[in-house]
Amino acid sequence: MNAPWTPARAGTLREPFTAYVCDDATGEMLRAVAVELGWSQEKVNKGGLRNAVQSLSVSASPNILFVDLSESGDPLSDINSLAEVCEPGTIVIAAGQVNDVRLYRDLVASGIQDYLLKPLNVDQVRDAFAQAQAILSTPKYVEQSSVERPHVMTAVIGVRGGAGASTVATSLAWLFGEKSHRSTALLDLDVHFGTGALALDLEPGRGLTDAIENPSRIDGLFIERALVRANDKLAILSAEAPLSQSMLTDGSAFFQLQEELRSSFECTVVDLPRSTLIQHPHLLQEAQAAVIVTELTLAAARDVIRITSWLKANAPHVRVVIAANRVPTTGAPEVSRKDFETSIERKVDVIIPFDAKVAAQAAKLGKPLAEAAKGSKASNALVELSTRVIALIEDSATDDAGAKGKSLLGKLGDFKSLIPKKAKAAA
Repeated sequence: MNAPWTPARAGTLREPFTAYVCDDATGEMLRAVAVELGWSQEKVNKGGLRNAVQSLSVSASPNILFVDLSESGDPLSDINSLAEVCEPGTIVIAAGQVNDVRLYRDLVASGIQDYLLKPLNVDQVRDAFAQAQAILSTPKYVEQSSVERPHVMTAVIGVRGGAGASTVATSLAWLFGEKSHRSTALLDLDVHFGTGALALDLEPGRGLTDAIENPSRIDGLFIERALVRANDKLAILSAEAPLSQSMLTDGSAFFQLQEELRSSFECTVVDLPRSTLIQHPHLLQEAQAAVIVTELTLAAARDVIRITSWLKANAPHVRVVIAANRVPTTGAPEVSRKDFETSIERKVDVIIPFDAKVAAQAAKLGKPLAEAAKGSKASNALVELSTRVIALIEDSATDDAGAKGKSLLGKLGDFKSLIPKKAKAAA
């Protein structure tokens, strides 16, 4: 309901104010305040939320909508019904008699601007309307800054299960918001086993599964309701679909979600499972960068080669960043960095050291690794990664470093040279 501000939505075609109330006392108070603000008192209607849903299903939504929930048996469900008929950009103020902090939080999370406890007083109502007017008259930061800097869409792809791609994606999204001061959306496309919401100690909601089941519903209002806010700069769209639910899709829902997020946020981080990458290559159409998360192992080296070759053939515009994650700080990895880089025929851009204690602490706190481990080597590496991605995208003069012309089979042949080197080191 409180969709991102755009000039097209700020026009004068919509009514400035409409209210639906359940009792005469509330109606009289709202009429008096409406007259003070220059609004028509005739826009205060009797009937509460149910009447609001019926009326708005056949008429345009106002800029500010006041709804009375006093007669609602399930306020949260009824607000969601209102959201189905309410146009993006409408600011909703609700009032009710239930004094429950959890209900207040749930209602605000569903998209309303404020929940006022009845009986109302005049000053309380004036303040709520003044805040709503301030929101309408002030363009969001995204709109002001989007002209100056390009949208940053980054795909994070793990080459092997357990490489830590989701950990990197979550930290990257948090850093884009916290360090780069950009509004950021994290889109976790592992529909059944995604950990994006879990890593931020959030409930994922049904937004992503609803989008897959009914792509035609996806618009600015849907995005606003489906996203779960982690903080002022970071929102997430994730899922924990039942294992009995196959969630078959042609990928159109994912692409539409990307388009809506692109118009509402300055950055989008897509946690992209490698299986989804291969099935739906069009998801990289708007991405400028891909962070390939790998470990320094033989199998990971093979898959880095395969995925980077696939990207070169199917998404040549995407700038690739290789991030070696979970690199042990004591002892040697399965494959040394030098031999790994020789095999994949390019440098590893960022090394993220593994610290079991820091990782466990981040999980306990429900915070991204970059936030929970501030000042650590792992956090510094993640900051370096976020800075590198932003710089790559903003620097239009940077060209991709092409491969040296060696065939894929030739690259795979290099693995033979890795095994003897390990054996000699062990000897």
